[in-house]
Amino acid sequence: MKKNHLNKIFAFICLAGILFSCNIRNEKYRHDMQAQLKPHFSDTTTVQMIDSVYDFGKVTDGEKVIYNYRFKNTGSKPLIISSASASCGCTVPEKPEEPVKPGETGFLKVVFNSEGRVGPTHKTVTVISNAYPAFPVLLLTGEVVSKK
Repeated sequence: MKKNHLNKIFAFICLAGILFSCNIRNEKYRHDMQAQLKPHFSDTTTVQMIDSVYDFGKVTDGEKVIYNYRFKNTGSKPLIISSASASCGCTVPEKPEEPVKPGETGFLKVVFNSEGRVGPTHKTVTVISNAYPAFPVLLLTGEVVSKK
């Protein structure tokens, strides 16, 4: 009886640890990547987000949502995006391959595949660049409704 009770407690602690570690790992990854890349980018610049949150409303299960987040290089050096990663494999960010020159507007394309994702949706995209302060986390929200 006591062994069964301890197994349940252990399983609960493991499950809670897994659930709470997802966002912590994402933030820790972002912070660690920024710290690692800062010495490589001696020429930092600044960025102004034009779009950092996109609410696509309602889509039918299986539809793809495509959105281009806009940002402007407000610094004096070229803006280099080294990576962009999403919180889920159903969301794929595409970073600009060329540096964004000072004063120019750039785009980060995100494609969300809603197949099998019925219900409220909240996805995040983390961008690593030579911008200081760093890019904010980009948000993609909405609702996926089932096919009738």
